Amino acid sequence: MRTLFQAACSGKIVKSSLRIALVVGSILNLVNQGSAILAGTDISWIHVALNYFVPYCVASYSAAKNELTPRGNQ
Repeated sequence: MRTLFQAACSGKIVKSSLRIALVVGSILNLVNQGSAILAGTDISWIHVALNYFVPYCVASYSAAKNELTPRGNQ
């Protein structure tokens, strides 16, 4: 049986999660640091990284969990 980590590292899930993280992370960065970006002042690079990393983890976990969940006969 595949583990959650193995499923999350599959090419299909990684590709999908990267796309989601790019969109959601960009929106989060605009919301959280938009004024600093537009003003050209310093931004927090750790927060930039987290704004992309967290949505990637959530999307990967969700997709992997969904892939490993047994489905009943419908």
